[in-house]
Amino acid sequence: MIRSAPLPVTLAAFLSLSACADARDFNDARPNGRGQSPAFAGQTRAPVLEDGVRLRREVVAEGLSHPWGMAALPEGGWLVTERPGRLRIVSAEGALSEPVAGLPQVDARRQGGLLDVAIRGDFAQSRRVWWSYAEPRGAGTTGTAVASGRLSADGRQMEDVQVVFRQDPAWASTAHYGGRLVFDPSGALFVTTGERSVSGARELAQDVSIQLGKVIRIDPMGGPAPGNPRIADGAPGVWSWGHRNLQAAAIGPDGALWTVEHGPRGGDELNRPEAGKNYGWPVISYGVSYNGSAVGSGETARDGMEQPVYYWDPVIAPSGLAFYDGAMFPGWQGDALIGGLAGQALVRLEIADGRVTGEQRYLQGFARIRDVEIAPDGAVMILTDEDNGALIRLTPQ
Repeated sequence: MIRSAPLPVTLAAFLSLSACADARDFNDARPNGRGQSPAFAGQTRAPVLEDGVRLRREVVAEGLSHPWGMAALPEGGWLVTERPGRLRIVSAEGALSEPVAGLPQVDARRQGGLLDVAIRGDFAQSRRVWWSYAEPRGAGTTGTAVASGRLSADGRQMEDVQVVFRQDPAWASTAHYGGRLVFDPSGALFVTTGERSVSGARELAQDVSIQLGKVIRIDPMGGPAPGNPRIADGAPGVWSWGHRNLQAAAIGPDGALWTVEHGPRGGDELNRPEAGKNYGWPVISYGVSYNGSAVGSGETARDGMEQPVYYWDPVIAPSGLAFYDGAMFPGWQGDALIGGLAGQALVRLEIADGRVTGEQRYLQGFARIRDVEIAPDGAVMILTDEDNGALIRLTPQ
């Protein structure tokens, strides 16, 4: 059963007001990349959006171990992944199923495990599901993989399971898997990959023959999708490159792919990746390395490398992206909603003509928000990344 957890009126008002204050504080915070300047006006620290929205929280399901991704089911309810390797069904009433059997083994060390999950509009007939995960490859190496299977009619078993994508090469790292899955309007499947973080691997984000640090576009049942860019010596499916760790992706109101990726200390980026283009990592970046040194030679721009639409310094540590389309929050229509892990907030960006025109944050300090989706009735759904994680429904107070 769904546990309703409305905020008291006084607390709701406090949270609404403190969101604005905290956002102003963020805009006044000292950046890590001192001396760096945005490439154009509004590329960072956009004006705070004053909307007065107060959120009501309902715990739909709890007791989830580090939930990572979710997909709305046509009959109501949600598919939800847990990083240790479990796929669960949360019913429309909030009942949590036993783990679905038949999924392949995952490597759940550090940032690995079972990641995103996605279905298509024909799910009621096909029962087909796609999921991404950190795949063990032997000798301590792992790689981002995507598998697909048919969910049995009783929801207990995944059948006809086949791996449709394996990031090449595998690497002895347990970080930066990327892993978001997004179907584009043509039916092709976008897969985001990380550059595996460690020295020797991260530089390969610039190597188009390697699938590290890329946006990949595939046929949902395997192989590159028709219409991909022709890139000399490019690895199968490469759409764009020069990415660090993309854990947020969605199709925007303009029908194009939008992504948000983790920077180091500063330099989280909102991008609209275009076919055959280079997004710069690790040659250019805003912010600095974790040890305080410059990223590369400290450049934030270079010819032939794309600028982010928007960046954060300090970071929000983004994971999960949805564009609002619903009736509950009419003032949010078309806006980007992003989960903040380190930021512990739901971040809203107002976007006009491809540029960010305002930012607001909600639920500041509430939890690490791992994923964001829009329910069919217009409620905003979030997953909290905790040992006792939860699926939470957000509606106007």
